Amino acid sequence: MDVSHLAPLEQTALLTEYCRALDQRVAQPILGDRWAAETVDAIDYDFASLAATPSVVPLVALRAKMLDDVIRSFLSEHRDAVVVDLGAGLSSAVHRVGPGAGVDWYSVDRPAVLAVRAAVLPSHPADHPVPADLTAPGWAEQIPADRPAMVFADGLIAFLDESRVRALLTDVTTHFATGVLAFNDYGPVSRANRLLGRLATSRKTNSPHNQWNFSGFADARRPESWNPALTLRDEQSVMQRPEAAMFPRGLRLAARLSHRIPAIARKARVLSYRF
Repeated sequence: MDVSHLAPLEQTALLTEYCRALDQRVAQPILGDRWAAETVDAIDYDFASLAATPSVVPLVALRAKMLDDVIRSFLSEHRDAVVVDLGAGLSSAVHRVGPGAGVDWYSVDRPAVLAVRAAVLPSHPADHPVPADLTAPGWAEQIPADRPAMVFADGLIAFLDESRVRALLTDVTTHFATGVLAFNDYGPVSRANRLLGRLATSRKTNSPHNQWNFSGFADARRPESWNPALTLRDEQSVMQRPEAAMFPRGLRLAARLSHRIPAIARKARVLSYRF
């Protein structure tokens, strides 16, 4: 599958999928996403040009696993829910989670990305593609608003500027009556974060990190000040999970330091909010 027609921002979906595929190929994967490996094999692209360093791979895999756990927990309580994957890219989360018959899953992304997704990822009976620009109004119009909603984003927030992050949060809490919003966060840019960044990023010219616009929150409650409909539900550091023992040596050191240096713990988090 040729993906050279994808815009630079659309190509950022390739890094996360490649990291999940590389995780699948190690002896003891963290996420174990066989669909990611199959998807990457089906795409004609120079994946070596991306920032899939040995430190980035486990971080991407673990945050996906953590988001999967948040989704499964929500669906265990709401068997008639809608799940909304913001900036779905090539993610096979719907296959990993395996939602029940009463759940509808909506994968929202730009039309060109969803076309590639349809070509390389097996369909799932619960999954409904929603071709839309998340920075434009009306992207949620096709999605039921009157059912419990599990809305999540894996890797999206960093590519939006603050005004668009705030607008997206408003779109979610305005359209959906009740639910949970979850996403990964990289924390603010500080000296400790720059140290971790040298461990976890690449200087390669095709690195999606070149398009980062939003560095994250120092305080996980900051979105509450933007949107009174949101209440912080949970804040989990990727660096402080038991799976951190499987990280490469440099990242394991950072994970140990995260217990003493909050800025490092904030560098890689999964945040969830009730609304």
